[in-house]
Parts: sequence; structure tokens; C-alpha cells
Amino acid sequence: MADRTSEAGRTSVVGRTTARRRRFRSVRARTTLGAGLVVLAALLVGAAAFVVVLRLVLLDGVRTSAEAGLEQASSRVEAEGAAAVSGYEDVLVQVVGPGGSVLAHGDDADPPALPTADESRWSHDGERWLLVADDVDLPGGGEATLVYGVSLEQTDSAVRAALVLLAVGVPVLVLVLGAVTWAVTGRALRPVERMRTEVETIRAARPDARVEVPDTDDEVARLATTMNAMLDRLDRAAEGQRRFVSDASHELRSPIASIRQHAEVAAAHPDSTGVEEFSDVVRSEALRLQDLVTGLLELSRLDEGGLGARRPVDLDDLALDAVARARASAGRDGGDSRDGGDGRDGSPVVDGSGISAARVLGDERVLAGVVRNLVDNAVRHASTRVAVGLAEQGGSAVLTVDDDGQGVAAADRDRVFERFVRLDEARSRDAGGAGLGLAIVRDAVRAHGGEVVVLDSPLGGARFEVRIALGG
Repeated sequence: MADRTSEAGRTSVVGRTTARRRRFRSVRARTTLGAGLVVLAALLVGAAAFVVVLRLVLLDGVRTSAEAGLEQASSRVEAEGAAAVSGYEDVLVQVVGPGGSVLAHGDDADPPALPTADESRWSHDGERWLLVADDVDLPGGGEATLVYGVSLEQTDSAVRAALVLLAVGVPVLVLVLGAVTWAVTGRALRPVERMRTEVETIRAARPDARVEVPDTDDEVARLATTMNAMLDRLDRAAEGQRRFVSDASHELRSPIASIRQHAEVAAAHPDSTGVEEFSDVVRSEALRLQDLVTGLLELSRLDEGGLGARRPVDLDDLALDAVARARASAGRDGGDSRDGGDGRDGSPVVDGSGISAARVLGDERVLAGVVRNLVDNAVRHASTRVAVGLAEQGGSAVLTVDDDGQGVAAADRDRVFERFVRLDEARSRDAGGAGLGLAIVRDAVRAHGGEVVVLDSPLGGARFEVRIALGG
């Protein structure tokens, strides 16, 4: 029991210590500390400069007073003799002869002789004096030096008072500034803390929750707006991911269910189902599964930026290969792939005569898939004719694939590139595939920095146009 209590105590101490460390690492604490240090440094420099200037100003006043008193005393000595200084009080006045003897002095300037330099500071009985001196001519003949001194007590007292005031005022001012900075920073960051709390409470059960945007029209309001936009994007991405998983599950379940159904029928009624018929079903559904899994893997690689090394790729070679492949799939030998064929077997004519040379920089495998998917899609939807063209325009390679089918309505021209989307006229899975080919085309073209759009075809159907910058 004692061990548990001790452990709980240590945990509590550690928790409080961690909380204090976090508090001092906060923006509020760092802002307050930084402002306090900057102001303290500025005040210290300002205080030192103020004291120095104050002392110089006060000393200049004392010097002016001493020089004025010296001039007046010199006039009296030259007119009345050295004894004229005997009545001076509260100042130091001496008439010093050539040998350093004191000829006369004021009431507060008893011998010994004072320093006779032009200007000097002298301390006596703990009091400092500013002394000025000048040569005077005595009435009876001869010369002497008149020394006149003014006390620096008031100057020193004023400087000490300023130092005491600054020593008390500077820390108080810094503390007041720190408190104000702490309060103002806390008030400024309060909306940020509220947003953090609101974001922390957003869960999957409330995907539509958003942070409150203050009506201050400042950086915090813009942060809240940006955060809500980010949450919208994340919500859309999560919804798209859920829809993608649901569609993928449905597409995968369909061929598996078909195989299972035929297997159960074959097991229950072996005489009614032949091996050849069952193998055809399994082969067909397995090919559907293979195509679907291949498409999903390709989309996953594109989502992760999975392009191989970018090299110069002759896009015209890929287009010619796709045309030849489409013709071979339709049962035509076709000769040169640039020839059109006649289409007398009911399959659409695939025309490659519009293909000219164009080279781009990219992943050859991915670009081959782009061209192949577009040609296969056109063949699947064409009535009698498919035309593949490639040309260089404005620094880009422009690949066009036209068909004379039903076309794509303007409202569906963006949606047709979404994953698992089949338009009404292509709902049949046997004819329309899994709905991933055009999604792969869009993502692959974007990964190469290009764009793909659907337009009206001169043949009367749809035109898929791909633009990728020339390179290599």
C-alpha cells in the first residue's frame, strides 16, 4: 500500500512538472518572456543613458555657477585686495600666493591650500566640490591665484535619487508590461484555444462539425476559415474513400458471387452444367477480377505518386501500338496501323492516320496505359469509327481519341473520370468494364503535369483530349 502511495505521489509530481514545462513552453509564455526581456534591455540602456546625461547637465550647471562666482570674486579681490573673500560662506574661496601659502580665505575654506588647477574636483569631510581657479592682480602689486569651489552635494543627491527611482521603477514597469502582455496574449489566443478544443471534439460521428469563425476579420478568423476548408477537404476525401471502398467491394463481390453461383449449380446438378461451360464462366469472371485488381493497384500507385523514372517517351509509338492492339482485338490484321480498315465484320474502324511524332518526358508504362485505356474506351462506345490523332501544339503533345458513338453529355464530362462511374449507356459490366479506366487516365495525366478533357468529336461522338508538355 505504501509503495502504491509513493508511486502515485511520484506520478503526481511528474505530472505537475510536465504541466509547468508545457506552460512555460507555450506561445503565451514565450511572448511574455520575450517582450519582458526586450523591454528590460531597452529600459536598462535608457536608464544608463539618462543617468549619464543627467549628471552631465547638473555638472554643467554647477560649473557655470562656479565660473560666475569666480568672476565676481576676482573683481572684488582686484579692487579691494585679498581680504575681500573673508566673508564668503557655503562656498570655498581662497587667495593662494605664489609659494602656495593661503593669503586669505572664506569662512568655509580654511587652510591648507586648495588645488589651483583650472578645474578640479576635491573631497573634504565626505563632501565633493567642483573647484575653478584664475590668476588675479592684487591692488598693492603682485599676483595670486583665486580658487572658487561650489558643492556637488545637490548634484550627487539628484543622481542618487534618479538611480533609486530607476532601480524601483524599471522592474515594476517590466512586471506591469509582462502582466499586460500575458493578459493580452491570452485574450488574443483564446479563439485559437477554442478552435483547438472544437477540432479535438470532432469525431467520425460528427464529420460535418466545423469550428466557429470569429467576426474579427483578422489572422485568427482567416485561420478558422482555412481550418474549416481543410476539414471540408478531409471530409470529402474520407467520403470518397468510403465510397471507393464500397464500390470496390461491390465490384469484387459480383464476379465472386457469379463464380460461386455457377459452382453451386454445377455441384447440385452436375448433369445440367458442362465442364466447358463452367470453365468459360470461371475464366471470364477471373479476367474481370484480374482487371479490377490491376486497376485498383494502378490507382493506388498513382495516389502515392508512384511514377517510375521519367525518361523521354515517344508518344506516337505508344499510340500506334494501342491502335494495332485494338485492331487485333477486333479480329483484323489491318497491315500498317496507319491504315483505317474497312470494318466489314461489324467492329469499328480504328484510324491512326492522324498520329504524328511527339516526345514527352514521363513513365512509359503509365503513359502506355493512358493511351490504351482511351482507345479501348473509344472502341467500346463507337458505332463504326474510332480516330486517334497526335500532334504538337504550343509546347505540348496533344493526343485526341474520337469515336462516333453517343458521346458524353456536358453534365457528365467531369463525372466520367470518377472511379467506378458508368454512364447510363454503359451500365453493362460486360461492355463497360469496372469504371476505372478513365479514372486511371485522369490521375496518370495529372501525375505527368498534364490535363485530360472530354469534348464533342467531329465524328459525332466523344473526343478525349490529353495535353502533356513536350520533353526529351
